[in-house]
This record gives sequence, C-alpha cells and structure tokens, in this order.
Amino acid sequence: MATVKLNLKGIHKSFGDIPVLKGIDLSVDEGEMVCLIGSSGSGKSTLLRSINLLEPIDDGEILFNGTDISVPGFNPQPVRQKIGLVFQSFNLFPHMTALENVTLAPRRVFKEPRDTLVPEAEALFAKFGLADRMAHYPDQLSGGQQQRVAIVRALAMKPQIMLFDEVTSALDPELIEEVLDVLRQLRRSGMTMILATHEIGFAKEVADTVCMLDEGKIIEKAPPDILFNNPTKPRTQQFLSSVLNR
Repeated sequence: MATVKLNLKGIHKSFGDIPVLKGIDLSVDEGEMVCLIGSSGSGKSTLLRSINLLEPIDDGEILFNGTDISVPGFNPQPVRQKIGLVFQSFNLFPHMTALENVTLAPRRVFKEPRDTLVPEAEALFAKFGLADRMAHYPDQLSGGQQQRVAIVRALAMKPQIMLFDEVTSALDPELIEEVLDVLRQLRRSGMTMILATHEIGFAKEVADTVCMLDEGKIIEKAPPDILFNNPTKPRTQQFLSSVLNR
C-alpha cells in the first residue's frame, strides 16, 4: 500500500478580503507526481507556497509525513529543507558561480565541509547535463541552464518532496524541453512532486494525478488519460479547449 507523503485538509487562505484558496483537499503518495492546472489566479502558486510554509494558511491542516506542519508556531526551516520549491524566476545569486549557488544552502544549513559538498554537487550537475557550466555565473547561462541550476540547488538539500511553480513559463520555447527532461528524470527516480504547469502535453505524459483548480478550489481530479480525454466539469472542458486550441 502506498505511503501518504502529504495530506492537505480543508486549506483556506485569503489575502485581505480576497479568498484565494477555498477548502483544498489533496492527498499525495510517496513517489507520486501531481500536476496542477488552471488559469492564472486559480490558486496554484499560493497552494505551493502554503505547502512550503512561505504563506501561512488561515484554516485547515497540512500533514507532512503525518505531522501537521501548519500549526501556529511550527518552525518552518526544517520543513523547507525537506520540501523544495522551484519558482518560475530562477533567483540565482548573480555574483556567485553555478556551483557556489548550489552549495551555499547545504554549507550553511548542514555545516558540511566543502570536500563533501562539492562532489555531491558535481554529481548533480553531471546528472542534469551541466557538468561544463559549474564555474559559470548566471549571466553566462541560458534561461534553461539557469532554471536547471535552480532545480539542482533545490535537490542539493536532499528534499523528500519537490514543488515546481510554472518552471518553464519564463523560458523561450526551445529551452522548455531541457527543463522538462530534468523533471522526467526526477519522475523516473521516484521523487514525490507537485507541479503547477501550463504544459498540458507534459502533464498528460508524466502525471499520476491531474488537479484542475478554479477560483481557489480543486474542481476536478483524475488520472491524466481520464481528465484530459473525458473531463466532466464544464469549466475544465472550457479551460482545456482554450489551452489546446491555441
């Protein structure tokens, strides 16, 4: 029987008087890949930021390995080490090389010596086709390379779950595929992942479960072959029609 890695129960979140998440329920098994789809403003980014504890929720429970990490006063730092979040903007330090960007957090958090960290980082760079880019600064890298470095940086913390927030949306079309290949590799390795994406074809290819968000709610959830080929909700049908006919 699959182990539940993450369980969201009744998640509510508002910004001022504007409700953004309106009762999200979602269970994610270990090794599962969940794709979140929906129009901009549907709540996908806020949901990912809430799971990572960057946004405190107003109501509900976020159970990670069975522990409610959303209770007031819970220390978010250990959680963020185990739940990696990669944004659509790369957020690399411009004055540091790719290798320095990747080893900075493990060095500070785990107090590991450079002799230990560098070989581990080098292995990640090599795994994702960046072995010859470790000494480059961000402005010497393409957008796709910068995003892959950002993913490697998150992986260097040895997370148990990876969250991806529209990680290809800031890239030129020809660079998107190299980032998607990284996600495919992570999928094959068994990493538990939640991915907010507009790449419908990719979600159809790799997701175990697809969730359609609309106005802060998951209105439809199903395996990709069911949700994309036979959506039951009119809003899902409308969204997919607009996306697939572009």
